[in-house]
Parts: sequence; structure tokens; C-alpha cells
Amino acid sequence: MTSSPAQHPDRPGTPTGAEPDPHRWRALGVCLAIGFITMLDVSIVNVALPSIERSLDAGASQLQLIVAGYTLAFGLVLVPAGRLGDARGRRPLFLLGLTGFALTSLAAGLAPSDELLAVARLLQGMSAGLLNPQVVGTIQQLFTGYERGKAFGYFGATIGVSTALGPLLGGLIIQAFGAEEGWRWVFFVNVPVIAVVLPFALRFLPRGAVGRASGTTGRHGRPRLDVVGLVGVALTAAAVMVPFVTTTGEGGDDPARWWWLAVAAVLGAATVVWERGYQRRTGAAVLDPRVLGEPAFRNGALLGIAYFAGFTSVFLVATLYLQQVAGFTPLQAGLVNMPFAIASAVSAQRSGRLVASRGRALVVLGLGLVVLGLIGTDLAIRFVDPPAVGFVMAATQMVAGAGSGLVIAPNQTLTLARVPVERAGVAGSMLQVGQRVGSALGVAVALSTYYSALASGVEGAAAAGRALLLTVALVAVALVVGLVDLRARRRDADAEAGAGTDAASTPADA
Repeated sequence: MTSSPAQHPDRPGTPTGAEPDPHRWRALGVCLAIGFITMLDVSIVNVALPSIERSLDAGASQLQLIVAGYTLAFGLVLVPAGRLGDARGRRPLFLLGLTGFALTSLAAGLAPSDELLAVARLLQGMSAGLLNPQVVGTIQQLFTGYERGKAFGYFGATIGVSTALGPLLGGLIIQAFGAEEGWRWVFFVNVPVIAVVLPFALRFLPRGAVGRASGTTGRHGRPRLDVVGLVGVALTAAAVMVPFVTTTGEGGDDPARWWWLAVAAVLGAATVVWERGYQRRTGAAVLDPRVLGEPAFRNGALLGIAYFAGFTSVFLVATLYLQQVAGFTPLQAGLVNMPFAIASAVSAQRSGRLVASRGRALVVLGLGLVVLGLIGTDLAIRFVDPPAVGFVMAATQMVAGAGSGLVIAPNQTLTLARVPVERAGVAGSMLQVGQRVGSALGVAVALSTYYSALASGVEGAAAAGRALLLTVALVAVALVVGLVDLRARRRDADAEAGAGTDAASTPADA
């Protein structure tokens, strides 16, 4: 009689040797295309802001809402959409989100005023929030072990490449269609892409609701929906994000906005109390103790918050410096980020294979490379003059990109490795809420630092350098969390190995 090999607690699975089902990989291709579109719109708008400002006579607060409103709505919808997908099926939400994203992209491109553009961006963010939990949940559903790590490797490459390519594609579009109206095509470009993706989604996305296998059903055998918990989580996430996404970075912001954090604390406490009672009564709470009680999930979520706070703001600070200080065009500024995108894609694809054997150590290595690359970028901005600074930054960004590819996908795989499949959507969406909150926080802090330094008379290169130091510090926090988690995983592995040795040495008649 043979036994299956035990899995290492720091490794999400090993190759099974089974031939992959082509249908699953086609569904993954659809998921990656959707993830690319939704994450691209986080950064592509950055280079279009001057064009929007001139065309619509938009002020600083309106521009901030156009950028950050997308992130706010994105984060607000994630958890409810994840639970709905787990309970009632992900395919309908995929199709609803794709249709909504196409229509809101069209509305954004046609917007006659900055106010209507901000509203369209909020609705566009809600559509993205519907889609992304279904992507993560579908990957959890279709793949296990080694293949899951590989699939998340492709997903991590998609996130890194789309975020880094945003400024470049935005610059190309504005150059092609003109500075006055080119910003509209930044949104229009989503429509034909979705028109291509939608038929493949209809054909290849899996049907059925995973949540029906969980046993947490109500009347008529339908899965329970914790509506109060969903609303509580969504409102808490919104209250956390509001003060950060309403920061213009140019001074004059209302200090009262920080009271939203107190509101978030009250809402969060009330939600936790409700969830504990609901879990005792039904076993179907959104904040499932099986998820929150898992140390790997908590550590991975905290690492993601800190990393995305630093990772996302890097491109905004670099783009502002290159255009406003170094005199680069939007296209040239986007080209500087290309090495990051290429290196991130290559390393992320390989990380899907390596995470099965290296575990959290792979993430720690990646974070170290990101810190090294960002320090190099900071030094280049401070001490290298244009135009040579663009070449040096491209080299340092390549190092950071190689590290980033080893962080995002492996952390996602390790964080969700022990999450039950029927909770994959809501767990993945909780993880992404943390990433969106981290992104909003990092961008707000970096912008405030940059503009306040300029206002105090600091030269542009030094101001950008100060903002980048903050991003280095945030990624360093993620590195510390990774080291703590790595130590805990190795301690657990040693304890399990010791228990196994003791059991083996115990006499059979003991």
C-alpha cells in the first residue's frame, strides 16, 4: 500500500504529472485578458491627466477623483462580488461585469464634463470590482497544486505588465489621437477589446456555483448570502479608502476627511460582532473564521497591502518626474517603464513553477530585488541628469521588475493555498481589497510628499527622490512581513517533521 507524499506547509503543491485539460487553460486565457483590462485602467489614465485637464478644464480635486474614484469603487465592490460569485455562480457576474465595463468605458470617453467623467470612472471601477474576484475564484476552482501556482504565475505577470504598460499605452494613444482629445481614446480602446473577449467568455467560462458544495444553504437548498456582512465589509472598505483617494497632493485638503478612519473603525467593529454571531447561527459568514484564522492568509494579506502601497505609487512618481522635471514626453516616460514590464512578465511566468519548491523564500528574494531596484531609481533621479537619467532608470526598473514578478503571483498562491474552494472568490476579493487600499494609501502619501516638497522650494529631482524613499520604506515593510512569515512556516515544518519522527519511532504496541 502506498501513501501520497505529504505537502510541505510552505509549498502549495508539486507537479502531479497529469495532462492539463485544454478547456481550463482557455478559460484561464479569458481570465487573464479580463484581469489585464481592469488593471490597465488603474495606471493608463495617469499620462492622460494633462490632456483631460486642458480639454475639460478640470481642477485638481476632479482629477484626483477621476484617478482614485476608479480604485475606490473597485475596492468597494470586491468582497460582495466575490461572495456572490462563490454562492450563485461566477459566470453571470463575469458577463455582467464585462458588459458594464464596456458601457462605462464608452461613457467615460464620451463624457462632456469632468463631473460626468468622474461618475463614469466610479461606475467603471464597480464593473472592474465585479470581474476581478471571479478571475481569482475561477483560478482557484479550475487548478490545484502545481498547476494552480503556474496559473497564478500567469496572473501575476498580467498584473505587473498591465500596471507597467499603462503609461506607455496611454502615451501612444495620446500621441496618435492628439493632446486635446486623445484622452477619450484611452477609454474607447476597452470597447473593441471586450467585444473580442466576450464570445470567448461565453464559450469557455465554467458554469455553476461552487458555493453549493459548502453545505451553508438556506431554504430551497440555495446558498445563504450574508447581506448584512457584505454591506458592512463594503462600507468599512469605503470608509478606509475615502480620505486617501480625496487627497489632491497639492495642499488645501480638508483635514476632517481623516475622521473617515474613525468611521471605518466603528463600522469594522460592528461588522466583526455581526459576523461572529452569524457564523455561529449559520456557518456562512462572509468573514469566514477558516479564512481569517489561517496565519498564511493574514500574513499574505498584510504583505500585499504594504507591497501594493509601494509598487503602485512608483509609476506615478516616476511619470511625474520624467514629464514635469526631466522634460520627457508621455511616450518617452512610458518607454522608461518598459524594462520593468518585460522583466516582471518573464520572472512572474517562471515563478509559477518555482513557488511549488521555494515557497515564501521566493517572495522574500523578489522583495529584496524590488528594494534594490527602487533604491537605484531613487539615486538615479537625484544624481543623474536628463536625458541619461532615463536609461539609468530603465536599468534599475528592470531589476525591480524582475523582483516584482517573484512577489505578486507567488504571494497570491501561498496566501490562498489553504482556503476552501467554496470560499475562493471572497478570500481572493478580501486579498484584493487590501491591495486596493494599499494602492490608494501609497499614491496619496507619495503625491502629498512630492507636491509638498515642491511647494517648500525643493527642486524637482529631490522632491521625487523623497517620494520614492517612501515607496522603498513601504516595500521594506512587506519584506519584513515576508521574513516573519517565512520563519513561521519553517518553524511549523520543523514541528511537523519532529512529530512525524516521534510517531515513526513509537513502538506499535505502545
